[in-house]
Amino acid sequence: MKVSLKPGLTFEFEFKITENKTVPYLYPESPEFQVMPKVLATGYMVGLFEWACIKAVNPFLDWPREQTVGTDVKLSHIAATPPGMTVTVKGALDEVSGKKLVFSLTGHDGMDLISQGTHERYIINAARFNERAKAKSEMM
Repeated sequence: MKVSLKPGLTFEFEFKITENKTVPYLYPESPEFQVMPKVLATGYMVGLFEWACIKAVNPFLDWPREQTVGTDVKLSHIAATPPGMTVTVKGALDEVSGKKLVFSLTGHDGMDLISQGTHERYIINAARFNERAKAKSEMM
């Protein structure tokens, strides 16, 4: 991590919502999801917000050796976004505490505020993290 990664960093990220980011696509095995509206799924929205944070901090890391993983998400999902609309995520890095990063975030689809909240990520050594995950999977 570079010393220039400090609270106060702000960023903006845009993504046009496609049909495959809607609720029926979240878990295709789920018959319940299959009959739900084709609007941005909360699960995909969370992933979009994570992506925005990753893109914002990667220039301050020794990427790809250093990466970040999400550890806490507190986001509302207060408006539906149909495919074709563009979601703009605006964020700020509020806290850097060792390897812990805390962000405040909002999302807007051009018509409505769709989300606001916080997200926490930790900086990891990717090789060590992957080794631990592999060892865990081998215990099954």
